[in-house]
Amino acid sequence: MNHSKLSILFVAYLAKTNQKGLCPLKCRLTFKKKRKEFACGVMVDPERWDSKLQKVEGDKLFNSNLDIIRSKIQKVYMTLELEQDSFTVQDIANKYLNKPGQDKTYLIIYYNSYLKKLKSLIGKELKESTYRKFEYVRNDLKNFVWSKYKKRDIPLEDLKLSFLDDFDYYLKTKKEQKQVTINKSIQRFRKVIKVAYAEGLLNNNPFLLHKPKRVTKVITYLSGEELEALETYNFKLSRLELVRDLFVFSCYTGLAYLEMKQLKKKHIIRNFDGKLWIQIKREKTEKNLSIPILDKANDIISKYSGHSELIFPAYSNQRINAYLKEIAVIVGIEKNLTHHVARKTFATTVLLFNGVPMEIVSELLGHSSIQITQDYYGKIVQKKVGLEMADLTKRLKK
Repeated sequence: MNHSKLSILFVAYLAKTNQKGLCPLKCRLTFKKKRKEFACGVMVDPERWDSKLQKVEGDKLFNSNLDIIRSKIQKVYMTLELEQDSFTVQDIANKYLNKPGQDKTYLIIYYNSYLKKLKSLIGKELKESTYRKFEYVRNDLKNFVWSKYKKRDIPLEDLKLSFLDDFDYYLKTKKEQKQVTINKSIQRFRKVIKVAYAEGLLNNNPFLLHKPKRVTKVITYLSGEELEALETYNFKLSRLELVRDLFVFSCYTGLAYLEMKQLKKKHIIRNFDGKLWIQIKREKTEKNLSIPILDKANDIISKYSGHSELIFPAYSNQRINAYLKEIAVIVGIEKNLTHHVARKTFATTVLLFNGVPMEIVSELLGHSSIQITQDYYGKIVQKKVGLEMADLTKRLKK
């Protein structure tokens, strides 16, 4: 027997035989090894009822009514197959009987409708990269629901707070994601469920009391010595020299890869102080950046600024990061060198270690709030304070 197909069987309920010798006829639905019975609203003479043939001998009108019931149930079943990835035998019965619950909203189906709305906002108030992140969460949710429940979908009303803990564990063990990535995924998922609650599809927000798991932020940056060693190394291969220069440029400007890649001559302006500044919009936060160009950054601009409107040759982030790993081995830097490390180096070694206040660092990095800067670099400031105090202690002993 194929348990994924619907079985419709009419059963004479002999225990309820009345004084006229008639008993109720029940409809028994079986789907995915689950059974649901309900009354058909008709009485039958058990003596004339043929359970094998599923009809009453010599009563065409009665048998025709059973065919109509069977046909309506089949239609409900086919409709649910088209509309939903997952449904139960109870859903089939509810929809046929027009009982409340047949139109319950399912998680993945609702998430897909949310994605459809998001997609229409791309280029208006939403970036495609942001949409993709929500799409990735949907894909992970689908896989998780199948992994845990062996279903393609589950009703929104079945969501409990424990769902997030299980989802967190799945992403950590099956997808091997880091906690910071998991927290972002859950944050986006919770936003979708919050909208569903606001639309009245849930009686309460099941994730209201959720607290993200703590993430220990480890900042990778180059020390002053490492940065100097990188700057002064004489590379024989031009491709490594170029990538080194791109990295060092971001060490003195804090530009992320996309802003560095898109940097044009028009972004270099002479500001109120008579000096050269970079003025560009940060891709991630859409915040306008104004960064004074330090001498070492200016030297690199002069080195590569040719006839093209773009300052630097086009290199993919993947290629830059691959070459940086090669560069780290050559120079003797025992750190996982990526282009993003340059931005961290700008914030720490170039700015904070030289006494630049946190609010200025936040402004130069283009963070959406100073809290983000403090969360990332608070311990760096503590380290700086510790070093200064240790130096002060030595001076006081003299």
